[in-house]
Amino acid sequence: MPSRRNAIADDLRDRIVTGQLKPGDRLPSEAHLAAQYMVSTPTLRNALAVLQAEGLVEKTHGKGNFVRRPLHRITYVGGRRTPDAHSMDLAPLSVTVHTTRVQARGHLASLLKMPTGSPLTEILCLAHEDERPHSLAHIYVPCDLAPAAGLRDSLPYEAVVTRLMELRPPPAEVREEISVRLPTPEEASTLRISSALAVLAVTRQTADTAGRVVEAALLVLPGDRADAVFTTHYVIDERPIKA
Repeated sequence: MPSRRNAIADDLRDRIVTGQLKPGDRLPSEAHLAAQYMVSTPTLRNALAVLQAEGLVEKTHGKGNFVRRPLHRITYVGGRRTPDAHSMDLAPLSVTVHTTRVQARGHLASLLKMPTGSPLTEILCLAHEDERPHSLAHIYVPCDLAPAAGLRDSLPYEAVVTRLMELRPPPAEVREEISVRLPTPEEASTLRISSALAVLAVTRQTADTAGRVVEAALLVLPGDRADAVFTTHYVIDERPIKA
């Protein structure tokens, strides 16, 4: 016999799938639903958490729970010269950019192969599709290559990427590490996703021809809409084999 939590989730899921509740519809208040299903508020919230983890319902702080609109897929293409998580067939995205000066510490210092305390420019990029958060990127560049003063918050995302490519040496190597994990509380809040929804986390390390790490990027993509694509090109030796 299914638990009350699962039974409530099943009923609400059926109402969403059959169109009784349409994308964008606001669900009744949690108090109303708890009374309707004759359960406690914590049990009701656990049922909603199941649907939030499935990507069917999203909760907006101060507004309530809503049936989630269909999500566009995010395709992360590995090996690009810039940390771009935008699929080319998506509707235009708006990206807010915030730059600040920070110090290299811990994992960040190790990633950039810099002494602890070295000055960095942090570029925080939050992409939105309509009003919905789409993806999050923290980009770190040594201050001598990208002074924060040269990357104003008022610049559009494309201009920031162009400016970075102008300031730093041409990349010779990109190392990417992909992992799947639960979001941090800050990431879940920023991306407006459930803390139980896994994210695709990409760590990019870009080095120049001298081997210096000129950029590190930490990307976070919601797992219910993200794909990663990598292409390997092989060099075929077509020289004739000597007898």
